[in-house]
Amino acid sequence: MKELQDVPYWLWGCLAVALLLQGTLIFHNAQKRGRGKWAWFWGIWGLTGIPTPLICYLLFVVLPDRKRADRKL
Repeated sequence: MKELQDVPYWLWGCLAVALLLQGTLIFHNAQKRGRGKWAWFWGIWGLTGIPTPLICYLLFVVLPDRKRADRKL
């Protein structure tokens, strides 16, 4: 496990900022879309890794909402 010790601190900081930013943006977008209690799920999951939660959010929330909006037109 010496490889993790060789990672510079600034890279750990960038990773932490990226995870917090992703989780926060997903949470706020889910609230804006009216997902209610699911907004917390998406936000917390967004804190766990990059980019899988974001891709799943786009596939399972954003794209269906856009398709539903297009059908109404």
